[in-house]
Amino acid sequence: MSGIAADQARRAAELREQITYHDRRYYVLDDPEISDAEYDELLAELQQLESRHPELIVPDSPTQRVGGALASGFPEVRHQLPMLSLNNGFAEEDLRAFDRRVRERLEVQGEIDYMAEPKLDGLAISLLYRNGQLLRAATRGDGETGEEVTGNVRTVRSVPLSLSGSDWPQEFEVRGEVFMRRPDFLRLNERLLESGERGFMNPRNAAAGSLRQLDPAVTARRPLSFFAYGLGWTAEHVLPHTQSAVLDWFAGMGIPVCPERARVQGADGAFAYHQAMAERRARLPYDIDGVVFKVNSREAQQRMGFVARAPRWALAQKFPAEERTTLLLSVDFQVGRTGALTPVARLDPVLVGGVMVSNATLHNMAEIERKGIRIGDRVIVRRAGDVIPEVVGRAGGERMPETQTIELPSVCPECGSHVEQEEGKAVARCTGGLVCPAQRREALRHFVSRKALDIEGFGDRLIEQLVTSGAVNNPSELFRLNAERLEGFERIGPKSARNLEDALDRARETTLARFIHALGIREVGEVTARSLAEHFGGLEPLMHASEATLEAIRDVGPVVAKHIAHFFDEPHNREVIEALLAAGVHWPRPEANAAEKRPLAGRTYVLTGALSAMTREEAGARLQALGAKVAGSVSKQTSAVIAGENPGSKLSRAEALGVPILDEGGLRALLASE
Repeated sequence: MSGIAADQARRAAELREQITYHDRRYYVLDDPEISDAEYDELLAELQQLESRHPELIVPDSPTQRVGGALASGFPEVRHQLPMLSLNNGFAEEDLRAFDRRVRERLEVQGEIDYMAEPKLDGLAISLLYRNGQLLRAATRGDGETGEEVTGNVRTVRSVPLSLSGSDWPQEFEVRGEVFMRRPDFLRLNERLLESGERGFMNPRNAAAGSLRQLDPAVTARRPLSFFAYGLGWTAEHVLPHTQSAVLDWFAGMGIPVCPERARVQGADGAFAYHQAMAERRARLPYDIDGVVFKVNSREAQQRMGFVARAPRWALAQKFPAEERTTLLLSVDFQVGRTGALTPVARLDPVLVGGVMVSNATLHNMAEIERKGIRIGDRVIVRRAGDVIPEVVGRAGGERMPETQTIELPSVCPECGSHVEQEEGKAVARCTGGLVCPAQRREALRHFVSRKALDIEGFGDRLIEQLVTSGAVNNPSELFRLNAERLEGFERIGPKSARNLEDALDRARETTLARFIHALGIREVGEVTARSLAEHFGGLEPLMHASEATLEAIRDVGPVVAKHIAHFFDEPHNREVIEALLAAGVHWPRPEANAAEKRPLAGRTYVLTGALSAMTREEAGARLQALGAKVAGSVSKQTSAVIAGENPGSKLSRAEALGVPILDEGGLRALLASE
């Protein structure tokens, strides 16, 4: 054997050993050491090696099978038709190459009709029905043999035990995915932690761990869901001719199917659907890691056939990896504008979701303890869409002896002031207040932000210089700056300095709600600030309000009322407010009972989906200007839900509660009240 061939044979053997090891950790132990994306990379490398050198293929190669070994404790089920895996695509060229292969094999010149649906991140399951009754449920296992989990699956509310209608074969198999919706996952983890049990790392692990409980009573307490995606073995029957018709047929029997499914035409249509799902991914109520494309014609599927472990007529086009594993190098603590200390993980840089990540949030010390993370651990890092990367937990496997416990600092890393943590609270805080430069920086960033006083041009770099130089120690001192003084700072020329001075002048005219929000009172956001402004109508009565008076206001509870009262009790906060007013910051005086006179006063609306004429933020602002409250969730008190294109789960919630639903025409009618 040549040197190159020997090297490739050794690499193939290494890959087979690694993949087999990770199969066991994933399928049997439910304790993965690497992310799905890293596993896919190992498998793809082995497939490429074996494709170039078929002599390297051995019967027990992971490329010749689908999943991992079976767990003990469940009866074995031999699948009448193998439950195969899918070939993966990662880049646009992979999808277009798949489409080209399909057209060549089918000898088709035009566009292929594909069925597309999200690739759910759950556990594949087979449901066998006889005479319309659920007879048996089994996991995929190694593709040939699975585990019987009938008792557990019978507890999954969305799996029908009896089928609707009568248009079904005497005996047939439905294949689909058991998964856990994100809201259900969060509630389950909260419940487990409250009872002192260990929470799950992510919804996929929660679904797999819940379905494979030896006691079905445990599974029954877990909020699992199910979507069907295909037809397995079936008795003689006249069946639908297309994949899309099969899914519609399932829906008619009462078998749930994914509402996001769609027919697409050709490679361009498939790629457009993939991009659209990637954009919507973070807003879906369940985790997906890609899109599955299947040739829609079932006759064409039969003509194309299978390779060893996957059908030729289907492709799982993955999204950029949202989870990867890497090394936790150290932990720093950042100080926010309220003094809260947030632990930040410094990581060995890793590509996650198409972005190189070297820092990720650890949230707070309670989360670090819950996840059992130490410096020096290999950890799993997640990045979803534009969300700040977070450390999900420690990767499985043996811990290295040189790891170090993460400890909360006793003094602030910015100013050296004492750090305190209230009993029963997760967040620790610096007691330095405005003495702390970090809190000054964050307070100023908040004060100039778009939803506060919206002072254009005062970005992070300039604020850093203003604080470091001592030119600005609190928000009121911003208004002492003029063009001449601003010119002295880095990268600020004469024109930029004049623009900054003009922006400060414009910011002097604001609204009471924006001013209250800009003050940075703990837990007083944009909505609460607006409620306070509407209720009091002026700053003086708000500053003198008691906690009891504040608690009676919409959006203000006991904790927020205490924060507001304490803020205005502090002499230095009153001094800053007086200095701001002296600098000319002002707002229009409200008319008597102005809030009650506005046409939508007392009504609450929820916005969902994409609007064509304006953004949801613009629509919300216009509704609020008419006196309405714009909420983020639907309840029985919601006046109406305004639904644009591709609405989310809020629409379903509104329908379930009987809340009125308005389209864009209804929104225009509301705004015509102006």
